[in-house]
Amino acid sequence: MKRNLTLLAALGALLVIGLTLRAPKNLDGYVTNDFSQLPVLVNGRIKPLDTVARTSLLMMQGRQRVTTTEGRTLSPTEWLLDMLFRSHQADHYPVFEVTHPDVLALMNLTAEEGAGKKRFSSQQFAGKLGELDRQAKLADDTESPVRTPFQKAVIQLRNSVALYQRLQSSLDSSDTAKFPDQIAKFQLALGRGAIPLARADGQPPIVPAGDHASDDAKLILELGRVFMLMDTYSYFRPIPPTAGNDPADWKTLGAAWSDSFTTGQANVAAVAFGAMARGWREQNPALFNAAVAEQLGRLAVSFPAVKIKCTAEARFNSAQPFYTSTILYVVGFLLAVVSWLKWPDALRRVAFGIIVVAFLLTTVGIVTRMWLEARPPVTNLYSSALFVGWASVGLCVLLEYFYKNAIGSVAAGLIGFAALLIAHHLALGGDTMEMMRAVLDSNFWLATHVVTIAVGYSATFLGGFLALIYVLRGVLTRSLDVATADALNRMIYGILCFATLFSFVGTILGGIWADQSWGRFWGWDPKENGALLIVIWNAMLLHARWGGMVKQRGLACMAIFGNVVTAWSWFGVNMLGVGLHSYGFMDAAFWWLIVFVASQLAVILLAAVPPSKWRSAGRGVTRTRTAVTLEAVAR
Repeated sequence: MKRNLTLLAALGALLVIGLTLRAPKNLDGYVTNDFSQLPVLVNGRIKPLDTVARTSLLMMQGRQRVTTTEGRTLSPTEWLLDMLFRSHQADHYPVFEVTHPDVLALMNLTAEEGAGKKRFSSQQFAGKLGELDRQAKLADDTESPVRTPFQKAVIQLRNSVALYQRLQSSLDSSDTAKFPDQIAKFQLALGRGAIPLARADGQPPIVPAGDHASDDAKLILELGRVFMLMDTYSYFRPIPPTAGNDPADWKTLGAAWSDSFTTGQANVAAVAFGAMARGWREQNPALFNAAVAEQLGRLAVSFPAVKIKCTAEARFNSAQPFYTSTILYVVGFLLAVVSWLKWPDALRRVAFGIIVVAFLLTTVGIVTRMWLEARPPVTNLYSSALFVGWASVGLCVLLEYFYKNAIGSVAAGLIGFAALLIAHHLALGGDTMEMMRAVLDSNFWLATHVVTIAVGYSATFLGGFLALIYVLRGVLTRSLDVATADALNRMIYGILCFATLFSFVGTILGGIWADQSWGRFWGWDPKENGALLIVIWNAMLLHARWGGMVKQRGLACMAIFGNVVTAWSWFGVNMLGVGLHSYGFMDAAFWWLIVFVASQLAVILLAAVPPSKWRSAGRGVTRTRTAVTLEAVAR
């Protein structure tokens, strides 16, 4: 039995790793994967088009896949290609999530008209965007913390529509049927020297004389306006700088075509994107593939490091290691819990193996993000959720390795799943590898203060979750014997000693960083107060144990309340929207924080049940002795 389960777990681990690392499929003869790796500049960061597609979909609809009204599922890259080059078709894809009834009424829609009763297409908003914009501007005048749910929903939809429209303006004109032919004529005019160069005095170019003068004049005037609009509203910059220019001087497609009025030549990258557009629109894979290969070839020569990182980031996105780890953490958690009831040794080993595989996948994901960003693992709320969860799971793996009682696996599965779920919701705000704020733009301090304080958060949460296991297992099941209770108590105590050390050192390092950045060591900022509160609470907990004021049950209750303190210090202070440290304002998470706090307080109240009434206090022939012993050590 043990051998069969171990072999099955090993084969399952290999299958998971293989599925995670597999290369995504191309679409019907098109090299869509290569297209997804093309780098563009967005908000100061160079990223692949695959990331642009995925983050845009997450912001608009909360998920990365698109399901058409005909039931066809599109990949993020396929959706983006239609957005860029077949906008008339993409306008019918339901990608806007709208759930607030008043917003639906504002748009003259009902839930029944949406895909899944909550997703709508751009075409369904036709003629209704004026009122949406008016209501959003009214909501903009209200401070974010006091906006009503309707105002928040209106602003969210307005921003999603604006992102959608900017994406469509990045590589094409609003008149998609006419623009490709105009560009083709423009290239021909450039080739015969019919496009006038810009005048040195800044005046408009002089329209040439000749047989084509009137046609060229119309083309110049019309495309000049189109290029200007594309340059103004483009969401990303796809044109890399030429040799000798600033490596960060990427241009929009509109700006690249506008430069033709000065140089008299077409930008080769702009020509390549024009060929991609024509190939996708005319369903010509050969033309599309050749243009993509040509652009990638130039990038491999001029910007090899950029090409390598964008290729890696696109593959990382498609692998989705954190999503796979989330599933594995749940499976490992369930198997570890069942091991307390059935086949304890075999299921414990299998659960531990699955947790280790999930931990290794998460590790690979975090290391990959560090390499892509060239930063330490904690740069924003999203990365802090990943790192705090990862560090907690790593400590759980060590606990399980030494204690071999499935407690570490249960805690690892629960914490790993919760942390990755939090990270997923944080990713809905956009790119999780955005540019750093100036005060955080210091690799030294990110690698010392932020990482150290995050490890302190991780250990404090782990101590609290081990305490949850102690209480819930003792009150609700018959599996908490004296040996297990003693082992849990030693785990909680050891982890909280570790947490106190790292929280204290991290807080001191933060003060030194603040002194260098802002000229003061301590300013009673909400985030600083929150960090100090964690240190004080952990110190109180340890002193209460050392002084004999609490024993097992009291230690568990205080550790559980440590979850509340840490959650407030991690997320709550950001919701205040004040202070120099409020880098991740998330008012939408307020109710989830309240639910979490309520759940922790409920378990603490549950722990108030006298130990003699716990289900684990009356097992079989040892009923009387166990009840007395548990009551003595748990008080």
